[in-house]
Amino acid sequence: MKKVPLHIVLFPDGNRRWAKNRGLPSLKGHWQGYKNLIDFCYWCKDRGVKIITAFGFSTENWKRSEKEVNYLMKLFEKGLSDKGYLKKAEGEKLRIKIIGQKERLPRSLQKVIEKVESLTENNRNFQLNLAVSYGGKWDILQAVQKIIKEKIPAEKIDENLFSSFLSTVGLPDPDLVIRAGGEKRLSNFLLWQAAYSELYFSKKLWPDFTEKDLDDALADYTQRQRRFGGTPK
Repeated sequence: MKKVPLHIVLFPDGNRRWAKNRGLPSLKGHWQGYKNLIDFCYWCKDRGVKIITAFGFSTENWKRSEKEVNYLMKLFEKGLSDKGYLKKAEGEKLRIKIIGQKERLPRSLQKVIEKVESLTENNRNFQLNLAVSYGGKWDILQAVQKIIKEKIPAEKIDENLFSSFLSTVGLPDPDLVIRAGGEKRLSNFLLWQAAYSELYFSKKLWPDFTEKDLDDALADYTQRQRRFGGTPK
C-alpha cells in the first residue's frame, strides 16, 4: 500500500439492521458489531494505520429505548474491562481513549474508563478512540465554552488554538472516514476535525464488513488526490 492513512474515522453502522435481517434482537447486532470493531482495529494496525476513532454512541442515541441504552452501556463496560483484550492491548502497546460526555455515563462505566485509560496511556504503537455520548456540535460548543471561561482574547483565537480545546486535542485530523451500512452522511461526528477528510461509504452492514472491505477502502484512498482546498498533496 503506497499511501496509508494515519488516522481513520469509522462509522460501524448497521448493527440493528443486521440483526433484524436475521430475525434477531437488535442487541445481538450490537454484540456482533463490537466483535467486528476489535478485529477492525488489528486489521488497521497490521496495515500501518496508527489511529482509529470509532463512533460508539452519539449524544442523540440517548433518545433510544432505555433497554437498548442500558445494554450498550453494559457492552462498553464489558468490552473495556475484558482482561483478555486488555492484556493483548498492553502487549501490542495499544492506547485506548474515550471521547465524549463522560459525566453522563453510568458511574461504573466511568470507573472502567478511568482504569483502562490510565493502564494504556503510555502505549504508542496504536490508538483507539471510542466516542461515547459524543456529538460534533457538542464538541465545538464545549470548546467555545472553555475558551470563554479562560477569557482568551478574540484576536488570539485561531484554528490551532480552537483545536486544542476539542476532545481530540493532540491528535492529527482524520485522513479517511469509512462508513459502513449504506448511509452517506457525517451524522454530527467530528465535524470540525473531518473538514478535509476523504470519505468512503460501504453498503455492507457493519457486522458483515470484512478485512477485504477494509482493503477496498484503502485501495480507493490511494487513488485520491488530497487538495485541502489548494494543490494536490
